[in-house]
Amino acid sequence: MFARLKSIDERIFDNIPRIYRPAISKIMVAASKLGNAGIIWWYVCAIFLIIPKWRYTGLVIIFSIGLTSLMGEGIIKHTVKRTRPCKQLDDDVKLINDPRAYYSFPSGHTASSFSVTMVIILSRCPVYVFAPLLLLSMTIGFSRVYLRVHYLTDVVVGLLLGIACGAASVMLFHAIVPQDIFFTP
Repeated sequence: MFARLKSIDERIFDNIPRIYRPAISKIMVAASKLGNAGIIWWYVCAIFLIIPKWRYTGLVIIFSIGLTSLMGEGIIKHTVKRTRPCKQLDDDVKLINDPRAYYSFPSGHTASSFSVTMVIILSRCPVYVFAPLLLLSMTIGFSRVYLRVHYLTDVVVGLLLGIACGAASVMLFHAIVPQDIFFTP
């Protein structure tokens, strides 16, 4: 099974340049930069913390980002130690510089994106709030494959990790910190 997944990863990695277009490449670079250090998700969190009825969700987002980072960046990446696919590319074909982190599995950009999005969905935010964030999460995840800094399986596992950490954060936070003792709308 792992050999088959590796074969799929390699085929996608080799063929992704076929869809390169200047406009798409600019969008993918921008989307990827938004995910650097989870910067976009910290801005989203700040907005939630400012709005009184969503402060509790903002706190859950902070918890979720921390849990996702601990699991993905702190534990899984250093256990699996999968080398980034961009390490096999010449500098002249790369659309972005190599990421600082050497390991690629799972995608931290994707994990943090879906972790925050899952918290927002489970917190019953309106569709006009979570739908654009879900679209952004998907774009950030795809950008990592498009830019060839992650294999597809890195992104898929990052997505699953993010969903799991987001859901676990909501459940744990709600069990430990009752919403009504913190904020009243």
